[in-house]
Amino acid sequence: MASVGRRILLVEDERSIADTVAYALRTEGFVSVWAATGMEAMRLLVEQSFEVVILDVGLPDIDGFELCRQIRQLSDLPIIFLTARGGEIDRVVGLEIGADDYLAKPFSPRELTARLRAVLRRGRISTTGDQDTGSIRGFHVDAHRRRIHYAGRPLDLTPSEYRLVVALVARPGRVFSREELMQLAWEDPGASMDRTVDAHIKAIRAKVRAVEPEADPIETRRGFGYALRAPE
Repeated sequence: MASVGRRILLVEDERSIADTVAYALRTEGFVSVWAATGMEAMRLLVEQSFEVVILDVGLPDIDGFELCRQIRQLSDLPIIFLTARGGEIDRVVGLEIGADDYLAKPFSPRELTARLRAVLRRGRISTTGDQDTGSIRGFHVDAHRRRIHYAGRPLDLTPSEYRLVVALVARPGRVFSREELMQLAWEDPGASMDRTVDAHIKAIRAKVRAVEPEADPIETRRGFGYALRAPE
């Protein structure tokens, strides 16, 4: 089914690549708006509404990772990185600062649109349904608003981080393997890596500790995975 009318912000300085991506998006029913610089992208984000940002790392006026950080201060829109850097360290850095997916050049436009559809799909996790939770280890899930509070303060989570916390909160004490968490929190788990889960858990912990520096609600079980510490 085409995703008619879904608006995508494409931030890419190379016109030929932007044209190819825009054509691929258009054939799938998406509406793309092109920005060739980070400054233009930020202006468009303030002035218009989008559902996903497709972001090139190598922009002429700002590093894509830094632009991602700035976007995260403004919005929790899903972000897909496009980059000529294919190394794992760059992927991990991108995910740690808030990206939802990472595609190395050269890439297939068909793969990009598949990743995009996967990022846009919501409601995969059925462990909590549409029910809010009470306070569990300091977390409170507001499923209707897709927000999570810790110790009474809202956490600025990416969509993938949100789904990870929802999965852990639904079964406190239950140890999830990385593979299980990828199945629960990513729409396209086959495109993710074990390190992807580690990077997102690290980011969640940092955001929790920004609220309570001594907090450590997520337990690492070496050789097994992660668990939310069971209530005492």
